[in-house]
Amino acid sequence: MPFFLLQASSYPELKIFNLDKPEKELDMTSKNRIMDYFATLDSLKTLPPQEQLVRINFYLNQLRSLPDVVTYKQNDYWGTPKEFLTCGYGDCEDFAIIKYFTLLKLGFAKEKLFITTSHEKFTGRAHMVLSYFESKEKPPLILDNLSYKVLDLSKRVDLQTQIFINEDGSYKISETNELTRVGDIPPKFKELLERVAKES
Repeated sequence: MPFFLLQASSYPELKIFNLDKPEKELDMTSKNRIMDYFATLDSLKTLPPQEQLVRINFYLNQLRSLPDVVTYKQNDYWGTPKEFLTCGYGDCEDFAIIKYFTLLKLGFAKEKLFITTSHEKFTGRAHMVLSYFESKEKPPLILDNLSYKVLDLSKRVDLQTQIFINEDGSYKISETNELTRVGDIPPKFKELLERVAKES
């Protein structure tokens, strides 16, 4: 039976997984991982949004973290949800991306979701997380592969956010949590969306 994912408004009826693919293309471990993912989504559909955020963050954080140079033989590659679930591991960008599309699938508004580049102060490294703006008056909630807790940005003293990205463009945040558009969709995100749209 085919499985379907990610009906973001930009790509209606987007098909991303077909479990009838030949075994050589999708091994049993990958199939089981994908089936468990969809079963988990089904089990979360009736929960309140706040509970969905916490459970999705916890569930996807159990996937293995590995750098792009190991996974894709590249220094900076943004994997699609299909690629991430098929291989079962990725880096911080891959975690943020799959959480973005997963929450879209659960009905979250894309205007409130932002893939967010940041600086992780404790490690001194560039980092990527997913931000969810529950309301304009509050700091965004942060879904991070480095934390099983979903905390608002004011409590994430380790993060220095830089750019907030979604399908409408690139933004910066003010001290009062207001977003100001500073540019178009970054080329890497645009290319990612194109690859997601082509996958079936």
